[in-house]
Amino acid sequence: MTSPLFQLIHIPSNPTIIQGGKDTSDVELEIIDRAEEWAGFLKKKYKTELNKLSREYPSLVSLYINYDTLEKFGKVGTILADDLLEHPGKTLGDIKDAIRAAHLISGKNAEGEDISEEIISSINIRFVHLPRKTQIRDIRADNINKFISVDGIIRRVTEVRPRLVTGAFRCANNHITYKHQEYGSYSEPDICGNAECTLKKFELVQSKSTFIDSQKLRVQETPEGLRGGEQPQNIDIDCTDDICGIVSPGDRVIVNGILRSVQRIQGGQKSTVFDLYVECNSIEISVKEFEEVDISEEDEKQIREMATDPQIYEKISRSIAPTIYGNSEVKDAIVLQLFGGIAKEMPDGSSLRGDIHVLLVGDPGIAKSQLLRYVIKLAPRGIYTSGKSASSAGLTAAAVKDDLGDGRWTLEAGALVLADKGMAAVDEMDKMQKDDRSSLHEAMEQQSISIAKAGINATLRTRCSLLGAANPKLGRFDEYGNISEQINMPPSLLSRFDLIFIMKDEPNPERDLNIARHILKSHSAGEKIMRHKKYPIPGADDEYFKKELAPVTAEIDAVLLRKYLAYAKRNCFPLITDDAKDVLVKYYQGLRSVAYENQDKPVPVTARQLEALVRLAEASARVRLADIIEIDDAKRVVKIVDDCLRQVAYDPKTGSLDIDKITTGTSRSGRQLYRDLKETIKQLNTDGKGAKKDEVFADMEKKNYSKDEIEKTFKQMNNQGDFYVTSDGNIKLI
Repeated sequence: MTSPLFQLIHIPSNPTIIQGGKDTSDVELEIIDRAEEWAGFLKKKYKTELNKLSREYPSLVSLYINYDTLEKFGKVGTILADDLLEHPGKTLGDIKDAIRAAHLISGKNAEGEDISEEIISSINIRFVHLPRKTQIRDIRADNINKFISVDGIIRRVTEVRPRLVTGAFRCANNHITYKHQEYGSYSEPDICGNAECTLKKFELVQSKSTFIDSQKLRVQETPEGLRGGEQPQNIDIDCTDDICGIVSPGDRVIVNGILRSVQRIQGGQKSTVFDLYVECNSIEISVKEFEEVDISEEDEKQIREMATDPQIYEKISRSIAPTIYGNSEVKDAIVLQLFGGIAKEMPDGSSLRGDIHVLLVGDPGIAKSQLLRYVIKLAPRGIYTSGKSASSAGLTAAAVKDDLGDGRWTLEAGALVLADKGMAAVDEMDKMQKDDRSSLHEAMEQQSISIAKAGINATLRTRCSLLGAANPKLGRFDEYGNISEQINMPPSLLSRFDLIFIMKDEPNPERDLNIARHILKSHSAGEKIMRHKKYPIPGADDEYFKKELAPVTAEIDAVLLRKYLAYAKRNCFPLITDDAKDVLVKYYQGLRSVAYENQDKPVPVTARQLEALVRLAEASARVRLADIIEIDDAKRVVKIVDDCLRQVAYDPKTGSLDIDKITTGTSRSGRQLYRDLKETIKQLNTDGKGAKKDEVFADMEKKNYSKDEIEKTFKQMNNQGDFYVTSDGNIKLI
């Protein structure tokens, strides 16, 4: 292989210097030697790193160069930076030549032999922090063989496997011939390297061949960069050496590398269409939250001014889905969910989640889905999915046959993994399959997903808030029925939501009139905009449309609100004051105290509700970009949580809150009825032939239970197989 120093740049005029060892016929070329400039740059800026590389080789094999540092290295730096983008292959060769010529790396092995040349040929030159990013969907033929930077989410990864770089081939006469291998194809020498030997049959000698670690990744566009209805596009990444095995599905990354093309072969025929892949130079894992949201100094100044406004809560609340009238308490809760609490990592390795989960259960036509879609557009990282079309694998991770590598099983990240550090909205949760819904349990509480499929054992992270929407069991709420029993979701899942809102569509003359007016204003404004596009309305200017759209325009622009959210999540970590602690503890104890004196009273709340209060209080302080959680924050969240509990956990029979109705699916009074019914059947079975149903019901009614309650529990016990009915109609316990 020729030294990259002699690689040649294509220019439009002046013929031709032929590069030794390669066929460059009919290509116009010119040599430009940049080794000297690179040597000057490396001596000044990277002497320490090169010395470290000399000392720590082979455990350290990469030199990372900051593109920003290079660009700011005077006029020479700008030329070198441009060279890298336009002619990356030659530039990487120039850098190695510069290191070699200026003796910037030296090393000796255990026997004292000089291995400087071995180190220089083995090290990788990697560039990071390129200012310009290329969208995956914007990659074109012009970018081939150029240095590009793409960002996205890791969708699939293959296992790390050795790849042949230089093959040592032996003929029958024991002559060794070396041949460099191109990407993706294995090729043997055409003829033996010994001039006197004419043999053309070879075998690979693995012990003398050179191998390198390799891995393939598939990167998908980030969801926040997509316009509505677009399918995210993918590109394959080819990683080698020490950057293999450092990422997993769901990670947000920036991949820097050279765009390469490889010819497609269909049915043994070579096609004129080429596939693209990125020959990876470096991978940067996005550790900063929401770094894809760019906030300028002007934005920061405006955000800080907004935070001082005493009406900031109301303004943000009104800016969420302004086309939807009312639902102010739901919007208030969504504001807190968007800002989120603080995720805490404890010294013992355990973690406490900061994400807030909210469930909206409501009658049809109350704009739940519209609210979800708006929130996802607003959240800096949002994924929307609908229950009927979401499977367990689609939400968590799927094990798929790998078409990147050699057909092994590999993991593909699902919706909750892609929404990591953001928000996932799941609509129609009641329509999901039972098995699929169970996959949400771990993702919501532990904020991770454990996969054990097709021989793969892995844990993926799902640090996201979940906003769910569901319809009641019978399609609409029955005002006479028990609300908690009408939510068609398992209690184990419901208990993981911090807030559950019941959205009833109750006729109210004043409210209905306001909704009707608001909807008609929205439609009227929309009609005028569409008419103006086709047939301009006389005298209609920006001011006219601003006035027309005022009722359905957000007080805070969605772009600015998105920046406000990202800024708060990046920079705001409030501390709770003793006064705020007292308010939360007092409320918690006040609810629990109902069960202190009377053991028959239900359990009003559990520690989960107290944790929800703390998370919501942190979010409330973040809205103001405050450093401390004050009494007002505590009072605000106590009111929200209290309203939710009274909707879903109120037991009219005992006249108090009973959290068991949601968390276990059966209230305390329901469990008491179950026990009494079991005891009655046992007592009335005196002769061993079983108890008569009529006698059981009569005895239970004497204990102040209604006939409907007894019938319902009786059916439940029968379904569970707690008793069986004998041939003569008597009941016997199992």
